[in-house]
Amino acid sequence: MGTKNNTTVRVSEFIIIGFDHLSHQKLLGSIILITYVLILVGCCTNVSMIAADRHLHSPMYIFICNLAIVDIIFSTSSCISMIAVLLAEMKRISFYSCFTGMFFYHLGDITSILTLTWMAVDRMLAISLPLRYNSILTSRRCIMGIGASWIIAMISMSKISEAAYNVPYCQPIVRYVFCDYPAMVRAGCGNPLPYFTIPIIVGWWLWLLGGHFTLIFLTYVVIVWTVLRISDKGSRKKMFSTCISHIIVVSVYYAPKLVSVLLTRVGVNLNLTERNAVLIVASTMTPLINPITYCLTTKELRTRLVNRFTKKHVAIK
Repeated sequence: MGTKNNTTVRVSEFIIIGFDHLSHQKLLGSIILITYVLILVGCCTNVSMIAADRHLHSPMYIFICNLAIVDIIFSTSSCISMIAVLLAEMKRISFYSCFTGMFFYHLGDITSILTLTWMAVDRMLAISLPLRYNSILTSRRCIMGIGASWIIAMISMSKISEAAYNVPYCQPIVRYVFCDYPAMVRAGCGNPLPYFTIPIIVGWWLWLLGGHFTLIFLTYVVIVWTVLRISDKGSRKKMFSTCISHIIVVSVYYAPKLVSVLLTRVGVNLNLTERNAVLIVASTMTPLINPITYCLTTKELRTRLVNRFTKKHVAIK
């Protein structure tokens, strides 16, 4: 696994053929382009509103702002390649462009789940320890947590990138729809299975370090237990409403992954087209729904968004 790439032939570019069997490529490309534009608009709107308003410089909104930045990186690394292939018919991509796209795609994926875990802890503290919340999770500690998430993701990706670079490439064919780690590994000449050892090790390291799904689940156990102890139904509803946006975002993030894993566990083997479909949904729907969810379900963001458009409308008149 740690051996260097000693092949005499080294590809300088790849050809992405994951869409070749589709008959309506322009239509799919247009949908992905529109989705990508909406992602940029939604994420940039959240970032600009939070950055411009000092009243929103609190842990919850700092996490939302960071998630929006992560979604831009995550979606850009995948959507640009798909749009180029489908609309511009640019199937060829240089090795280093493919490698860079793979790096930022997985960097965004890892940072995204670490951010969602921090946001779950934030909601748990806000509901379970409301009087001590501001002293426990300060803006400084929030920023430190975000910084730690990026550092952990960078360290993780350094190992994954090294493994991808050392794959013996001698065929310039990528059978998937953009460059991620599995696509690059399966474009190699040798047996791809040994090269999945590093991502498995990194995955277990991240699991032990952050807990991910388990920690998020446990935070909601604490939240539910805390809320059920409150006798006032109005207070219960108000507390649960503060978690709705996070629940939606976590569900959308994990849904494609769980579908793929569960189907594999029950013996259902997805063909290449089905795997590509899951990949497209995972790389576009999550960053699209995240900013929309927070704009619509978070009162402060929704109010500021309405005020912004109202003021513009009045100014035009």
